[in-house]
Amino acid sequence: MTVRSILDTKGHQIVSVEPGTKLAAAIQLLGEKKIGAVLVMNESRLEGILSERDIVRVIGERGAGALEEPVSQVMTRKVVTCKETDTVAELMEMMTTGKFRHLPVTDNGNVVGLISIGDIVKRRVQEYEAEQEALRDYIKTA
Repeated sequence: MTVRSILDTKGHQIVSVEPGTKLAAAIQLLGEKKIGAVLVMNESRLEGILSERDIVRVIGERGAGALEEPVSQVMTRKVVTCKETDTVAELMEMMTTGKFRHLPVTDNGNVVGLISIGDIVKRRVQEYEAEQEALRDYIKTA
């Protein structure tokens, strides 16, 4: 199973903010969309990613005053990305090794989607359920 198959089901929607967006506004967007990370993009160029972990870390370090800072001061700048041809096993390895839960998907340098650990878990559960159903059907006809 590849990233492309997950995006074909999930969709290619990208939620992003500009680097100058105040942290408070980005947090509000995360809450409204019920998501755990947002891409930080300058026009169509990926500048970073802002996750719940980044937010907790900066508020813990600098207090509530950090809410007025631009996301460019808080975001993770070294963003690991994946390609649509990458497999779920490769993604799980990247996420486990890097200790992150969101991967932007790129194609020729353009962001075409975002995969979360939740997307991967959901897909794996669907696969297991389909396998179980196929085995039950096989047993019934044997």
